[in-house]
Amino acid sequence: MKGRVIVLDTWGERQAAALVVDGVLQDLAIDPADDAPLPGAIYRGTVDRPVKGQGGVFLRLPGGQSGFLRQVSGLSPGQSVLVQITGTAEPGKALPVTTRLLFKSRYAIVTPGAPGLNISRRIHDEDLRDDLESLAKAGMDGAPHDLGLILRSACDGADEAEIAEDILAMRDLAIAVLNDADGPPELLIEGPAAHEFAWREWADPAPDEIVQGSFRDHGVDEMLDGLLSARVPLAGGAHVYIEPTRALVAVDVNTGADTSPAASLKANIAAARDLPRQLRLRGLGGQIVVDFAPMPKKDRATLDQVLRAAFKGESAETSLSGWTTLGLYELVRKRDRLALSALLAGRA
Repeated sequence: MKGRVIVLDTWGERQAAALVVDGVLQDLAIDPADDAPLPGAIYRGTVDRPVKGQGGVFLRLPGGQSGFLRQVSGLSPGQSVLVQITGTAEPGKALPVTTRLLFKSRYAIVTPGAPGLNISRRIHDEDLRDDLESLAKAGMDGAPHDLGLILRSACDGADEAEIAEDILAMRDLAIAVLNDADGPPELLIEGPAAHEFAWREWADPAPDEIVQGSFRDHGVDEMLDGLLSARVPLAGGAHVYIEPTRALVAVDVNTGADTSPAASLKANIAAARDLPRQLRLRGLGGQIVVDFAPMPKKDRATLDQVLRAAFKGESAETSLSGWTTLGLYELVRKRDRLALSALLAGRA
């Protein structure tokens, strides 16, 4: 399977989508089986109680759910507040939410509370940037002054009429939601299901092909089976074990049968380059500890550069904490999706 291909399928009765680039699975979206809130959903919640020592408050959400809002001030119990789901939560825990709402579509993102018109830095053509700036000004004309707009990199090569329509749709949606801030807990906007997520987030660069069909027919099922194994093969016989525990995700890099002087560095670089993809596809986040293959300390600077480059384009917020005194590497990745093992547990 050559090129950039999006495969749309169902997993049982749930939507599923896969992004495959030159035969390698790069991203995956499968709707949860239990109708759990999807990241991006916007709720009107009610402030419940503060959490001392953590700088946050619990919120009451519809359906008996609860949310946790960090680093807040000026909120009082019983107050209504608009929040957006930012990630997933383990069973029994509150959903992570934020008051920084984003109204996101394929081409446009409207940002309440962050005014200004911005165009993706990945668009370099000055004439195109001027055209997009004109579209942005026209689309946001008459909007409240505290609404901002970001035009995404997918605008490059897109039809101007579609971009203008996207801007107006997100602007009007934002205004409608912001004017509905008072009342009991309520779901105001659903998070994007798998097919919508694929249409919205995998548009840049544009896919060479969009396939409506079976994961099995296009080899995606086999790729998913490989992700359910803790062992990840690397070039030259090296391999990695990725094993989640309740406290953290443990990653162990091994050189295999290669005993050459550069074996450790080669295995470590290969593991570092593939680590963001593996964590993304497996739906793993939180604290991650990597035990790289033994190598001289002088090679750590090289590995640091590889890790920074590998995680640079990741959508999930990631903090590279660095080396411990025991020679382990620590990082923290935001839990932006459910674990793959949970999503694949039986076809609904």
